[in-house]
Amino acid sequence: KYLVDNGAKVILCSHMGKPKGEAKPEFSLAPVAKRLSEMLGKEVVFAADDNVVGENAKKAVAEMKDGDVVLLQNTRYRKEETKNGEELSKELASLAEMFVNDAFGTAHRAHCSTVGVTEYLKPAVCGYLIQKELKFLGDAVETPERPFVAILGGAKVSDKINVINNLLEKVDTLIIGGGMAYTFLKAQGYTVGSSLVEEDKVEYAKEMLAKAEEKGVKLLLPVDHR
Repeated sequence: KYLVDNGAKVILCSHMGKPKGEAKPEFSLAPVAKRLSEMLGKEVVFAADDNVVGENAKKAVAEMKDGDVVLLQNTRYRKEETKNGEELSKELASLAEMFVNDAFGTAHRAHCSTVGVTEYLKPAVCGYLIQKELKFLGDAVETPERPFVAILGGAKVSDKINVINNLLEKVDTLIIGGGMAYTFLKAQGYTVGSSLVEEDKVEYAKEMLAKAEEKGVKLLLPVDHR
């Protein structure tokens, strides 16, 4: 809305669901364009190209006036999106003069629409949402309110080695759930059967359990496992 109010020509790209490189109608962003139009109080032109950057997109962008908004089709209709492919990255970059990433929830993914496009389109900057989230996280970690409780989930301990280690220096309580909890449960001597365990990280889990005890941090694991 800030960009629209200040006369920018705004081209939006996003994904929805997991169409896995196929143009599946149930994953079309057409309903998103309709809802955005309602929220902004002006028409959001939807470029319904199954290849994302097609003739509809190019025509819509060429006809844009100051303050107009165009929404591209689901970027995951293209297989190379999730592989950070060069071709789609260049195609996206060719449409604009500047790139703004405001998708905090997907900023960690090396996809065409988040990383690849920045190789071919400058300047590339972050938007207000990412700025807000980074400030919140920074404040939460650097000057947290007490008691400071962190919750971690996910399947793999290996994805969060540095995170766990660093959090144990700051938190009062660390709650670990998801698949990664089984690696810690095994480190505590529990039998975990066929549950997901990273065998090469069991020793690391033991070290983190010991560190938590040393630091006086409560490290909590699920008790409703089987």
